[in-house]
Amino acid sequence: MTIFKEFKKTSRHLNRQQRHEHTEGAPILRTEKLNMRYDSGSALEDVSFSLQEGERVAIVGPNGAGKSTLLKIIAGVQKQTSGEIQIFGHAPAGHICIAYVPQRSQVDWTFPVTVADVAMMGRVGHLGLFRNPKSHDWDVVHQSLDVVKLGHLAKRQIDQLSGGQQQRMFIARALAQEAELMLMDEPMTGLDVTSQDDIFGILDELRKRDVTLLVSLHDLKMASERFDKVMLLNKHLLAIGLAEDALSPENLIAAYGGSLQLIPAKEGTLALSDTCCDGDHAH
Repeated sequence: MTIFKEFKKTSRHLNRQQRHEHTEGAPILRTEKLNMRYDSGSALEDVSFSLQEGERVAIVGPNGAGKSTLLKIIAGVQKQTSGEIQIFGHAPAGHICIAYVPQRSQVDWTFPVTVADVAMMGRVGHLGLFRNPKSHDWDVVHQSLDVVKLGHLAKRQIDQLSGGQQQRMFIARALAQEAELMLMDEPMTGLDVTSQDDIFGILDELRKRDVTLLVSLHDLKMASERFDKVMLLNKHLLAIGLAEDALSPENLIAAYGGSLQLIPAKEGTLALSDTCCDGDHAH
């Protein structure tokens, strides 16, 4: 998938004439009995939850649990089989406040675009698909790149970036979009500790802007230490809440089954899983 094809899918609801106002007091995101079924079987079953503005929530679960599928449905990349999604009280169509950061493995990094070009993709919802950016739009793009410390790489081709720089570029696109809900699919995969810390530093900046984050992860320790809430998913929503409640031994065994080992530790229970990658390829 090229980066432009991915962007067109996530931008199909950005028509200026169809924008919805936000309903005061409504959760930024609500799903109700969300189901996704493929010919090969079910991917999501009766998933219902809501998020409030500014929350930082990690989605964890085994391979094939539906983490990527859930994010794609919320982003508008994929259509659910049944169930309802609301953004600030309305259907996702018409909202430009949702930004989606796909897994890096799903992007064609050889496509000839620059870092600034990708960040400018975030302005499409404000411009309309066929309007040229104005000086204000370029100002927003360069400010967004400065926030993620990529201003000096604005003209660089995307295939010349490191993994951490690639993720920061996508965050810059979300900033340029002025997104209020950001969906990130396995953003830490393949990054070293320094790059991960850089990403979390930027996510901390997004928190100050009341940006809501829904992020899929495999690292249970990271999910419990770095996020306000943890969502434990294995096709069904098994738990959502504080890490110490959501990641109880009973819930973890229900989610991971035989692929998880629970080992008593000094500060509680250590969970070891042999899962390493996702993308819901198990379908």
